[in-house]
Amino acid sequence: MLTRPLIHTVVQAALVEDAPWGDVTSQLLIPETARATARLVAREPGTFAGGEVFAAAMTLTDPAIAVTVHIPDGATFATGDAIATVEGPARSVLQAERVALNFVQRMSGIATQTAAFVAEVAGTSARIVDTRKTTPGLRAFERHAVRAGGGHNHRYSLSDAVMAKDNHLAVLTAESGLSVTQALLRVREQLSHTTHLEVEVDRIDQIEPVLAAGVDTIMLDNFTVDELREGVALIAGRAIVEASGTVSLATVRAIAETGVDVISSGALTHSVRSLDLGLDVVVE
Repeated sequence: MLTRPLIHTVVQAALVEDAPWGDVTSQLLIPETARATARLVAREPGTFAGGEVFAAAMTLTDPAIAVTVHIPDGATFATGDAIATVEGPARSVLQAERVALNFVQRMSGIATQTAAFVAEVAGTSARIVDTRKTTPGLRAFERHAVRAGGGHNHRYSLSDAVMAKDNHLAVLTAESGLSVTQALLRVREQLSHTTHLEVEVDRIDQIEPVLAAGVDTIMLDNFTVDELREGVALIAGRAIVEASGTVSLATVRAIAETGVDVISSGALTHSVRSLDLGLDVVVE
Protein backbone atom coordinates (compact mmCIF):
# COMPACT_ATOMS: atom_id res chain seq x y z
CA MET A 1 0.00 0.00 0.00
CA LEU A 2 1.35 3.40 -1.00
CA THR A 3 0.63 5.48 2.12
CA ARG A 4 1.25 9.17 2.66
CA PRO A 5 3.83 8.59 5.44
CA LEU A 6 5.77 6.23 3.16
CA ILE A 7 5.63 8.69 0.28
CA HIS A 8 6.96 11.46 2.50
CA THR A 9 9.77 9.29 3.90
CA VAL A 10 11.03 8.14 0.50
CA VAL A 11 10.57 11.47 -1.27
CA GLN A 12 12.25 13.41 1.55
CA ALA A 13 15.27 11.09 1.34
CA ALA A 14 15.44 11.66 -2.43
CA LEU A 15 15.27 15.45 -1.97
CA VAL A 16 18.10 15.38 0.57
CA GLU A 17 20.16 13.20 -1.76
CA ASP A 18 19.66 15.64 -4.64
CA ALA A 19 20.27 18.89 -2.74
CA PRO A 20 22.09 18.14 0.53
CA TRP A 21 23.22 21.76 0.89
CA GLY A 22 20.58 23.40 -1.27
CA ASP A 23 20.38 24.15 -4.99
CA VAL A 24 23.36 26.41 -5.57
CA THR A 25 22.43 27.01 -9.21
CA SER A 26 18.97 28.35 -8.46
CA GLN A 27 20.22 30.30 -5.46
CA LEU A 28 22.79 32.10 -7.63
CA LEU A 29 20.75 32.58 -10.82
CA ILE A 30 17.17 33.05 -9.66
CA PRO A 31 16.02 36.07 -7.62
CA GLU A 32 14.60 35.09 -4.23
CA THR A 33 11.33 36.86 -5.00
CA ALA A 34 10.81 35.25 -8.43
CA ARG A 35 7.76 33.07 -8.92
CA ALA A 36 7.11 30.44 -11.57
CA THR A 37 4.24 28.50 -13.07
CA ALA A 38 5.12 25.22 -14.75
CA ARG A 39 3.20 22.38 -16.35
CA LEU A 40 3.92 18.68 -16.32
CA VAL A 41 3.59 17.89 -20.03
CA ALA A 42 3.53 14.51 -21.79
CA ARG A 43 6.10 14.11 -24.54
CA GLU A 44 4.52 10.76 -25.49
CA PRO A 45 1.24 8.95 -24.79
CA GLY A 46 0.85 6.66 -21.80
CA THR A 47 -0.87 5.74 -18.56
CA PHE A 48 -0.37 7.99 -15.55
CA ALA A 49 0.91 6.98 -12.13
CA GLY A 50 2.52 8.95 -9.31
CA GLY A 51 0.41 12.08 -8.99
CA GLU A 52 0.62 12.16 -5.20
CA VAL A 53 4.35 11.44 -5.32
CA PHE A 54 4.95 14.24 -7.82
CA ALA A 55 3.02 16.67 -5.62
CA ALA A 56 4.91 15.55 -2.50
CA ALA A 57 8.28 16.23 -4.14
CA MET A 58 7.16 19.79 -4.76
CA THR A 59 5.48 20.57 -1.45
CA LEU A 60 8.12 18.88 0.71
CA THR A 61 10.69 21.10 -1.01
CA ASP A 62 8.57 24.15 -0.20
CA PRO A 63 5.06 24.20 1.31
CA ALA A 64 4.50 27.45 -0.59
CA ILE A 65 4.33 25.50 -3.87
CA ALA A 66 0.78 24.75 -5.06
CA VAL A 67 0.28 21.62 -7.18
CA THR A 68 -2.82 20.72 -9.18
CA VAL A 69 -2.85 17.25 -10.74
CA HIS A 70 -5.36 17.20 -13.59
CA ILE A 71 -5.86 13.45 -14.07
CA PRO A 72 -6.01 10.51 -11.64
CA ASP A 73 -3.55 7.65 -11.50
CA GLY A 74 -4.61 5.06 -14.05
CA ALA A 75 -5.85 7.60 -16.59
CA THR A 76 -4.41 7.66 -20.09
CA PHE A 77 -2.99 10.74 -21.75
CA ALA A 78 -1.82 11.85 -25.18
CA THR A 79 1.31 13.61 -26.37
CA GLY A 80 1.14 17.27 -25.41
CA ASP A 81 -1.37 16.85 -22.59
CA ALA A 82 -0.81 18.94 -19.47
CA ILE A 83 -0.98 16.45 -16.62
CA ALA A 84 -0.32 18.79 -13.70
CA THR A 85 0.31 22.45 -12.95
CA VAL A 86 2.77 23.80 -10.39
CA GLU A 87 2.94 27.37 -9.08
CA GLY A 88 5.18 28.90 -6.43
CA PRO A 89 8.61 30.30 -5.62
CA ALA A 90 10.75 29.77 -8.71
CA ARG A 91 13.82 28.61 -6.80
CA SER A 92 11.83 25.89 -5.06
CA VAL A 93 10.06 24.71 -8.21
CA LEU A 94 13.38 24.36 -10.03
CA GLN A 95 15.00 22.60 -7.07
CA ALA A 96 12.21 20.00 -6.86
CA GLU A 97 11.93 19.45 -10.61
CA ARG A 98 14.28 16.53 -11.15
CA VAL A 99 13.22 14.46 -8.16
CA ALA A 100 9.54 15.00 -8.97
CA LEU A 101 10.12 13.99 -12.60
CA ASN A 102 12.24 10.96 -11.73
CA PHE A 103 9.43 9.48 -9.67
CA VAL A 104 6.53 10.27 -11.99
CA GLN A 105 8.40 9.26 -15.15
CA ARG A 106 9.32 5.84 -13.76
CA MET A 107 5.93 5.19 -12.21
CA SER A 108 4.12 6.19 -15.41
CA GLY A 109 6.50 4.01 -17.42
CA ILE A 110 5.55 1.02 -15.26
CA ALA A 111 1.83 1.83 -15.52
CA THR A 112 2.10 2.17 -19.30
CA GLN A 113 4.00 -1.10 -19.67
CA THR A 114 1.51 -2.89 -17.43
CA ALA A 115 -1.44 -1.52 -19.39
CA ALA A 116 0.08 -2.92 -22.57
CA PHE A 117 0.36 -6.39 -21.00
CA VAL A 118 -3.20 -6.20 -19.67
CA ALA A 119 -4.50 -5.21 -23.11
CA GLU A 120 -2.75 -8.20 -24.67
CA VAL A 121 -4.61 -10.69 -22.47
CA ALA A 122 -8.05 -9.06 -22.80
CA GLY A 123 -10.80 -11.63 -23.18
CA THR A 124 -8.90 -14.38 -21.35
CA SER A 125 -9.18 -15.39 -17.69
CA ALA A 126 -5.54 -14.57 -16.92
CA ARG A 127 -4.53 -11.71 -14.67
CA ILE A 128 -1.20 -9.90 -15.02
CA VAL A 129 0.85 -9.65 -11.82
CA ASP A 130 4.22 -8.23 -10.85
CA THR A 131 7.08 -9.86 -8.93
CA ARG A 132 9.55 -8.89 -6.20
CA LYS A 133 11.98 -7.70 -8.91
CA THR A 134 11.55 -4.10 -7.85
CA THR A 135 13.96 -1.25 -7.08
CA PRO A 136 15.07 -1.56 -3.42
CA GLY A 137 13.20 0.97 -1.31
CA LEU A 138 10.68 1.73 -4.08
CA ARG A 139 8.56 -1.41 -4.07
CA ALA A 140 5.38 0.29 -2.87
CA PHE A 141 5.79 3.01 -5.52
CA GLU A 142 6.37 0.55 -8.34
CA ARG A 143 3.61 -1.82 -7.28
CA HIS A 144 1.18 1.08 -7.04
CA ALA A 145 2.10 1.89 -10.63
CA VAL A 146 1.36 -1.71 -11.68
CA ARG A 147 -2.12 -1.37 -10.21
CA ALA A 148 -2.58 1.96 -11.97
CA GLY A 149 -1.86 0.14 -15.23
CA GLY A 150 -4.58 -2.41 -14.54
CA GLY A 151 -2.32 -5.16 -13.22
CA HIS A 152 -2.24 -6.93 -9.87
CA ASN A 153 0.37 -7.47 -7.18
CA HIS A 154 2.01 -10.74 -6.18
CA ARG A 155 3.04 -11.21 -2.53
CA TYR A 156 4.47 -7.95 -1.28
CA SER A 157 7.38 -9.46 0.65
CA LEU A 158 8.89 -12.70 1.91
CA SER A 159 6.71 -12.36 5.00
CA ASP A 160 3.38 -12.52 3.17
CA ALA A 161 3.11 -16.08 1.86
CA VAL A 162 4.98 -19.35 1.53
CA MET A 163 6.45 -19.64 -1.95
CA ALA A 164 8.66 -22.70 -2.32
CA LYS A 165 11.01 -22.55 -5.29
CA ASP A 166 13.39 -25.18 -6.65
CA ASN A 167 16.22 -24.26 -4.28
CA HIS A 168 13.92 -24.38 -1.25
CA LEU A 169 12.70 -27.84 -2.22
CA ALA A 170 16.21 -29.11 -2.94
CA VAL A 171 17.43 -28.15 0.53
CA LEU A 172 14.20 -29.23 2.24
CA THR A 173 14.11 -32.73 0.78
CA ALA A 174 17.87 -33.27 1.18
CA GLU A 175 17.83 -32.27 4.85
CA SER A 176 14.62 -34.06 5.81
CA GLY A 177 15.00 -37.20 3.74
CA LEU A 178 11.33 -36.85 2.81
CA SER A 179 9.70 -36.84 -0.60
CA VAL A 180 8.45 -33.53 -1.98
CA THR A 181 4.88 -34.47 -1.11
CA GLN A 182 5.78 -35.47 2.45
CA ALA A 183 7.89 -32.36 2.99
CA LEU A 184 5.15 -30.05 1.73
CA LEU A 185 2.52 -31.79 3.85
CA ARG A 186 4.70 -31.15 6.89
CA VAL A 187 4.93 -27.49 5.86
CA ARG A 188 1.16 -27.32 5.43
CA GLU A 189 0.64 -28.68 8.96
CA GLN A 190 2.61 -25.76 10.39
CA LEU A 191 0.78 -23.04 8.46
CA SER A 192 -2.06 -20.87 9.61
CA HIS A 193 -5.24 -21.40 7.60
CA THR A 194 -4.83 -17.84 6.30
CA THR A 195 -1.34 -18.36 4.86
CA HIS A 196 -1.14 -19.09 1.15
CA LEU A 197 1.14 -21.89 -0.05
CA GLU A 198 2.60 -21.69 -3.55
CA VAL A 199 5.12 -24.07 -5.09
CA GLU A 200 7.21 -23.65 -8.23
CA VAL A 201 7.74 -26.54 -10.64
CA ASP A 202 9.78 -26.64 -13.83
CA ARG A 203 8.72 -30.04 -15.20
CA ILE A 204 5.37 -31.69 -15.87
CA ASP A 205 6.26 -34.75 -13.74
CA GLN A 206 6.64 -32.52 -10.65
CA ILE A 207 3.00 -31.41 -10.73
CA GLU A 208 1.25 -34.46 -9.23
CA PRO A 209 3.56 -34.80 -6.19
CA VAL A 210 3.01 -31.10 -5.44
CA LEU A 211 -0.76 -31.32 -5.91
CA ALA A 212 -0.84 -34.26 -3.52
CA ALA A 213 0.28 -31.91 -0.76
CA GLY A 214 -2.78 -29.70 -1.22
CA VAL A 215 -0.98 -26.52 -2.29
CA ASP A 216 -2.93 -23.39 -3.15
CA THR A 217 -0.99 -22.29 -6.24
CA ILE A 218 1.38 -24.05 -8.61
CA MET A 219 3.80 -21.90 -10.58
CA LEU A 220 4.76 -23.38 -13.93
CA ASP A 221 8.17 -21.88 -14.48
CA ASN A 222 9.66 -21.52 -17.97
CA PHE A 223 7.17 -23.95 -19.51
CA THR A 224 6.57 -23.83 -23.24
CA VAL A 225 3.08 -22.92 -24.41
CA ASP A 226 2.32 -26.59 -25.14
CA GLU A 227 3.62 -27.59 -21.70
CA LEU A 228 1.50 -24.88 -20.06
CA ARG A 229 -1.59 -26.22 -21.80
CA GLU A 230 -0.74 -29.75 -20.63
CA GLY A 231 -0.10 -28.50 -17.10
CA VAL A 232 -3.42 -26.65 -16.91
CA ALA A 233 -5.26 -29.79 -18.05
CA LEU A 234 -3.42 -31.94 -15.50
CA ILE A 235 -4.07 -29.58 -12.59
CA ALA A 236 -7.73 -29.35 -13.67
CA GLY A 237 -8.77 -26.69 -11.18
CA ARG A 238 -7.18 -28.35 -8.14
CA ALA A 239 -4.95 -25.30 -7.61
CA ILE A 240 -4.46 -21.82 -9.00
CA VAL A 241 -2.11 -22.02 -11.99
CA GLU A 242 0.56 -19.34 -12.39
CA ALA A 243 2.82 -19.04 -15.42
CA SER A 244 6.19 -17.35 -15.06
CA GLY A 245 9.38 -17.02 -17.08
CA THR A 246 9.88 -15.96 -20.72
CA VAL A 247 6.91 -13.60 -20.42
CA SER A 248 6.98 -10.64 -22.79
CA LEU A 249 4.51 -8.60 -24.81
CA ALA A 250 5.23 -10.92 -27.72
CA THR A 251 4.42 -14.09 -25.75
CA VAL A 252 1.88 -13.11 -23.12
CA ARG A 253 -1.23 -13.59 -25.28
CA ALA A 254 -0.30 -17.15 -26.19
CA ILE A 255 0.47 -17.88 -22.53
CA ALA A 256 -2.90 -16.50 -21.45
CA GLU A 257 -4.74 -18.61 -24.01
CA THR A 258 -3.43 -21.82 -22.38
CA GLY A 259 -5.92 -21.25 -19.55
CA VAL A 260 -3.54 -20.23 -16.75
CA ASP A 261 -5.02 -18.09 -14.01
CA VAL A 262 -2.06 -15.80 -13.32
CA ILE A 263 0.87 -14.56 -15.41
CA SER A 264 3.71 -13.04 -13.41
CA SER A 265 6.35 -10.91 -15.08
CA GLY A 266 9.37 -9.13 -13.65
CA ALA A 267 9.48 -7.09 -16.86
CA LEU A 268 6.70 -4.89 -15.50
CA THR A 269 9.18 -3.32 -13.08
CA HIS A 270 12.79 -4.45 -13.41
CA SER A 271 13.60 -3.25 -16.92
CA VAL A 272 10.87 -0.77 -17.75
CA ARG A 273 11.64 2.46 -19.62
CA SER A 274 10.74 5.69 -17.86
CA LEU A 275 8.13 7.68 -19.75
CA ASP A 276 9.10 11.00 -21.30
CA LEU A 277 7.37 13.70 -19.23
CA GLY A 278 8.69 17.22 -18.91
CA LEU A 279 8.18 20.19 -16.63
CA ASP A 280 7.78 23.31 -18.79
CA VAL A 281 7.88 26.75 -17.20
CA VAL A 282 5.11 28.96 -18.53
CA VAL A 283 6.52 32.22 -19.89
CA GLU A 284 3.95 35.01 -19.84
